[in-house]
Amino acid sequence: MKDAFGAPQSLLVLGGTSEIGLATARRLIGRRTRRVHLAGRPSPALDAAARELGALGAEVGTVAFDALDPDTHEEVLGKVFAEGDIDAVLLAFGVLGDQARDEQEPSAAVRVAQTNYAGAVSAALVCGAALQRQGHGSLVVLSSVAGERARRSNFIYGSSKAGLDAFTQGLGDALHDDGIHVMVVRPGFVHTKMTAGLPPAPLSTTPDAVAAAIETGLRRRTEIVWVPWGLRPLMAGVRLLPRRVFRSITL
Repeated sequence: MKDAFGAPQSLLVLGGTSEIGLATARRLIGRRTRRVHLAGRPSPALDAAARELGALGAEVGTVAFDALDPDTHEEVLGKVFAEGDIDAVLLAFGVLGDQARDEQEPSAAVRVAQTNYAGAVSAALVCGAALQRQGHGSLVVLSSVAGERARRSNFIYGSSKAGLDAFTQGLGDALHDDGIHVMVVRPGFVHTKMTAGLPPAPLSTTPDAVAAAIETGLRRRTEIVWVPWGLRPLMAGVRLLPRRVFRSITL
């Protein structure tokens, strides 16, 4: 259960090597989280992440999890919940893809969609049902401002995040009456290994800033979080642009 200050005592990170996921775990461990499960494909990086978080004072375990193998999600994640209640689940996996290549290789584009949307839908439904059965908890899903309006430069990635964002809001409505908190997080351009080499967009941010926003959102039971907050009015304007104008803008 969450403590008196609203901090989760147990955390499951789907995407256990995600820089945002790990930044969030570090921040929550500093605020009383004592049990962390890192779910991802087995790798030296996943093991190193577990050791790092363990050194901060948490009990940390790794879970073999593959977003692209939804047939295993119920069994794999079910075992995690069987070990004890989970106060917060952070769905942090995703791939950016390569827009130019993916347009020429439909199978690569499908892989982006399967990871970012289909795999996330499967994992979120499994975790949502588990939280519902235990009667409490939060599900945090990393979306993106790229899903607010698909851009020419990354519409494959953006469309996958748009679908995930809409799905998560609907799941939040479905679980609301059961007391389950579902939060959509919409970061802008985040400086990570995934975006290395790309020109930063306006109002870019960092994993630590996203983690701070997630922590605040968990405490306040916020449903939609923008990182940074200034993206909210900016994207409201972008959504209202006539298509011919939007098409002419290089973003």
